[in-house]
Amino acid sequence: MTDSSRLAVGDTAPAFSLPDDSGTTVSLGDFAGQRVLVYFYPKANTPGCTTQACDFRDSLAQLNDQDIQVIGISPDKPEKLAKFRADHELTFTLLSDEDKSVMKEWGAFGEKKNYGKVVQGVIRSTFLVEPDGTIGLAQYNVRAAGHVGRILRDLA
Repeated sequence: MTDSSRLAVGDTAPAFSLPDDSGTTVSLGDFAGQRVLVYFYPKANTPGCTTQACDFRDSLAQLNDQDIQVIGISPDKPEKLAKFRADHELTFTLLSDEDKSVMKEWGAFGEKKNYGKVVQGVIRSTFLVEPDGTIGLAQYNVRAAGHVGRILRDLA
């Protein structure tokens, strides 16, 4: 993956429509005129992804105070996302990108290093989509632990 396939601040956020954990289709356009934090994570109910999701859950009031909605996207099936939501009392939108097409379009799937080996996979990434549909923040290869706190500091 080259950096040229990555989104940058000022780019238009690619549109998407994906099923949520109940099978209902949710589109980025449903949030038009709002600030939306879209984050991509590899797999529900794994240690890093659970840490990150619970951090978003625990920081949701602070994000909502800044008029920011949160959407988490992974390649998990909707049924697995429903279990993830229930297991950890997640209160934000979880979407399923089983074919990874949205991840690829956002630059959140491709070559990455995993324990020193180059592999193809989900690149843990976070984006802030501004009310006009442009990218206001683009972060790739983020660390799960402490990530939400860093975002809140960046947005302050």
